[in-house]
Amino acid sequence: MRDIFEELNETADVLAICGDLTDTGDEEEAVVLGEELKALRIPVLGVLGNHDYEKGRQKIIKQILTDHHMTILDGESIVLADVAFAGVKGFGGGFDQYMLSIFGEDMMKEFVHEAVNESLQLDRALTRLEQDYPHLPKAVLLHYAPIKDTVVGEPEQLFPFLGSSHLAEPLTRRQVAIAFHGHAHGGTLSGHTTSEIPVYNVALPVLKRERDGQSYLLVEV
Repeated sequence: MRDIFEELNETADVLAICGDLTDTGDEEEAVVLGEELKALRIPVLGVLGNHDYEKGRQKIIKQILTDHHMTILDGESIVLADVAFAGVKGFGGGFDQYMLSIFGEDMMKEFVHEAVNESLQLDRALTRLEQDYPHLPKAVLLHYAPIKDTVVGEPEQLFPFLGSSHLAEPLTRRQVAIAFHGHAHGGTLSGHTTSEIPVYNVALPVLKRERDGQSYLLVEV
């Protein structure tokens, strides 16, 4: 990983990581990542993923990585290299006409509400950026996918657990320039929202499969 970070020091202005910062949600894994990040001379930011929640230690993981100078976005925003970033983890719920609805048992309603609440958090962060930095391009980091295009390749039965169209709504409403997510390891590298906003699935298996083994994606915003 240090070799990759050294490459990025020479080629990138910012490193963004879209969740699953640990494998099993153990804080010791976060410490290992934090130590590896010391090789970076550029800012690094990201969001947590579902793996980071596995043991209920997500707050500890966030603090460890923050202590190692990584910015973790969970409804927050930051400006780096003249780009305004906002991020949330996101949640599932499905896409387009097949989105789950807030109907039926309480557990089902809670599932859908989680994606809605994540979307609202993201919208608030983007609104603040619009007000404070109206002329800067906005980039969004997610773990769960905001569109179906970039989860294609996964079994369709899994789509409701890979992302939600609710997450695409603030992208369009706040005129985001670009969005990134992870989570869908069997998905597709790139797609776009109905308003033509580019979306990239930067889950590591996707990058390695679609970019001849390369572990990162360089884009200009």
